[in-house]
Amino acid sequence: MDMKTDKRLMKGTYGTYRKRIGFGMLSIALVFASCSDSLNDYDATGTFDADEIVVSSEVAGAILKLDVSEGETLAQGQTIGLIDSVQLFLQKQQLEANILAVEAGRPNIESQLAPLEEQLKKQQQEKQRVENLLKAEAATTKQLDDINSAILVLQKQLAAQRIALGNAQTSADAQTTAMRSQIAQLNDRLAKCHITAPINGTVLAQYAHTGELTSAGRPLFKLADMEHVYLKAYVTSQQLADIRLGQAVQVRADFGNKEYRSYDGKITWISDKSEFTPKNITTSDDRANMVYAIKVAVRNDGYLKLGMYGEVKF
Repeated sequence: MDMKTDKRLMKGTYGTYRKRIGFGMLSIALVFASCSDSLNDYDATGTFDADEIVVSSEVAGAILKLDVSEGETLAQGQTIGLIDSVQLFLQKQQLEANILAVEAGRPNIESQLAPLEEQLKKQQQEKQRVENLLKAEAATTKQLDDINSAILVLQKQLAAQRIALGNAQTSADAQTTAMRSQIAQLNDRLAKCHITAPINGTVLAQYAHTGELTSAGRPLFKLADMEHVYLKAYVTSQQLADIRLGQAVQVRADFGNKEYRSYDGKITWISDKSEFTPKNITTSDDRANMVYAIKVAVRNDGYLKLGMYGEVKF
């Protein structure tokens, strides 16, 4: 093989190698471009969350029943537990008995004043008779004076008795009102012995069990409305100018293994303060250090779980 032939072969091989390198670089660039488009196919990212409610005991006592378990779905107003209420019920019975005793001792003003009113009536009749006799000169002035004095005494006794009986009746009314107020308080505490679900929701955690002693304010269980969840995402200051409350957006939930599910969402809250970008959050602009939190309401179809990663497209 001569020198010219070697040069031609080397030139051809080099040209082919150069073409292969160029094609490979183009393929890699296309792959990176595709990945870049896939990774940046969102405007904000975040995690799904829900409004959680911790149900606490409102009274102290032994938990007689608490039929609840984690993952269970409860209906609003559903009674799921009971706290011992025997002592409260006995206090209520005692107050009701005291009210009956006070009512039994309540003075009957008309019946208790009736004897004095009868005496006064007779004295007034006697006064009329003496006045007639005095006109006929059959009675003395002293007799009339004595009757007038007796009438005055009876009138004063009647007025004093009426005041005393009125005060006694007022006192009985006050005692009855106070005890009825205490009964109303006990009824309220008795009602709070029944543990109910404040909302429609799913039990996320259980902190107490049947047979345990509880105190007022002790957490019993935690639940959340899993039907109405929200994606808490983060946007940059540049994006903030392009979004508004009530705006309809598209939300995509990441189920892993490149499995996604799309949902209709609506922006329900925008933070008025910026914060440093959380470590687990990716923004469309990696240079952004400060972001604003937003909440996007999403109706859960049963697949969304709290803490799941999600993306939002404005």
